[in-house]
Amino acid sequence: MKALARLILGLVIFDAAVTAPTLEPINYDSETYDTTLEDLDNLYNYENIPIVGQAEIEIVTMMPSGNRELLTPPPQPGEAEEEEEESTPRLIDGSSPQEPEFTGVLGPHTNEDFPTCLLCTCISTTVYCDDHELDAIPPLPKNTAYFYSRFNRIKKINKNDLAGLNDLRRIDLTSNLISEIDEDAFRKLPQLRELVLRDNKIRQLPELPSTLTFIDISNNRLGRKGIKQEAFKDMYDLHHLYLTDNNLDHIPLPLPENLRALHLQNNNILEMHEDTFCNVKNVTYIRKALEDIRLDGNPINLSKTPQAYMCLPRLPIGSLI
Repeated sequence: MKALARLILGLVIFDAAVTAPTLEPINYDSETYDTTLEDLDNLYNYENIPIVGQAEIEIVTMMPSGNRELLTPPPQPGEAEEEEEESTPRLIDGSSPQEPEFTGVLGPHTNEDFPTCLLCTCISTTVYCDDHELDAIPPLPKNTAYFYSRFNRIKKINKNDLAGLNDLRRIDLTSNLISEIDEDAFRKLPQLRELVLRDNKIRQLPELPSTLTFIDISNNRLGRKGIKQEAFKDMYDLHHLYLTDNNLDHIPLPLPENLRALHLQNNNILEMHEDTFCNVKNVTYIRKALEDIRLDGNPINLSKTPQAYMCLPRLPIGSLI
């Protein structure tokens, strides 16, 4: 019986080997590699491959041509978002420059749409945009505390240029072409301490916040009406006020009590009153803080009003003839 079973098994194996199709080997020569994708269906006709029993033959796709680019599957939606998020530069407050809040310096949707912190230099809460040929104030990160944009071509300060910058403490726009400032450009900045606008073409000073301690608007064109009446009255912490080279014909009064330095050189001031610095109703009043007054370069004779300086620790600098 065992011999008969072995004989039958051998005949089955032999019959399967004879009836199995002969697969021709694939030739991976250069001629096959240069075959285009359109000719693959004619080169390999998979429809006529016979099936042995119930087993399926695995079809292997031919290697593509060497001069054809390999196709990679498109990234999944989640993967694309993660990759874009990692490659997106961040501003100093951690926000993305692509967000509507920080549009490009030269305007949105242009080929020159550079985020502020890529065009300028951002270090912690300080933004330096000096000497970049800017013609407008760029959008700033919300936590900007110190902003420098000197030696540019800015012509106007709009009310929305600095809106919402509640941490802004210092603005320096020295040596621009500023001739116009909106009335609310600075007034709503609650932390503003120092304002430098020297070497511009400003004719009218807007309303300023009472928090200022340092103001320099030297070398502008304020003239007779460029400073509003009592413009500095409520600035109780104002220590330095520089108004040189503005063609002023008067000293802007009243001056804050804590003022330490007042520079008015090279203007057109002709006279001074007894109560300009002192209190004529109180002869014992002494103004200790105001130690630096510059009136040189004005057509005023300081010797004509000696009573105007009796309360000061030091005499003003200017002509006594």
